[in-house]
Amino acid sequence: MPESTQLDHSIAQQIRRLSERGIAELAGLTGHEFRMLAKDTLASAAEASSDERTATVVVHPSLVPAASLAALLERDGKPGFVVEDMTDLEEFRPIGDAPVPDQPLYLVHDIDRGDDMQNWSPDEALAELRTRGRRPLTVTEGISWLLQHPDRLEPGSCFMTIGSRRRTARGSDARTPAIWISGGTGRDGRERRGAPKVGWCWARNRHTWLGFASAAPIVSD
Repeated sequence: MPESTQLDHSIAQQIRRLSERGIAELAGLTGHEFRMLAKDTLASAAEASSDERTATVVVHPSLVPAASLAALLERDGKPGFVVEDMTDLEEFRPIGDAPVPDQPLYLVHDIDRGDDMQNWSPDEALAELRTRGRRPLTVTEGISWLLQHPDRLEPGSCFMTIGSRRRTARGSDARTPAIWISGGTGRDGRERRGAPKVGWCWARNRHTWLGFASAAPIVSD
């Protein structure tokens, strides 16, 4: 492949990290096939970007479903998981405010955990993000970010991913996805205490320890 289509060093590092976490196997690819897929799908986006240091490689759910991706998260040696009452996670799709490129891997830039909106409701936060010109993260984007930056999930400072909602006959499901740290209570089980957890919160409820992750708008090629 010509040098002009080589991936930026920071993006190449992320691809290697994803490969080490087992993304290729989950996608039914060899390591070489996964690396070539990354070059084919990300090179043009990388060339169009002004600063790859702010970029995060996102694994599209068409390549690896969100629940499978969540299992690759890790904290203190414990793998991530999806709460038992969210068996319909794959039905949570990007909302109009969070359009997603139709490709297996893509880039999002300038992700912020949204700590300044802790104790806001998802409905309130979405309106504020619109005012700021920010794009709410989808649940898959949130997981992909933590695969690269696991330290961004901290006790007392976790986040919601309100760019994903489940459609219903009456509009949207009242639940909004979130990613936090399990306390090891209830159906989580004591053995999962401290593990990364993908769950949900009601769209009108507030939580003092949940911000609202967002990114810069994705610019089409």
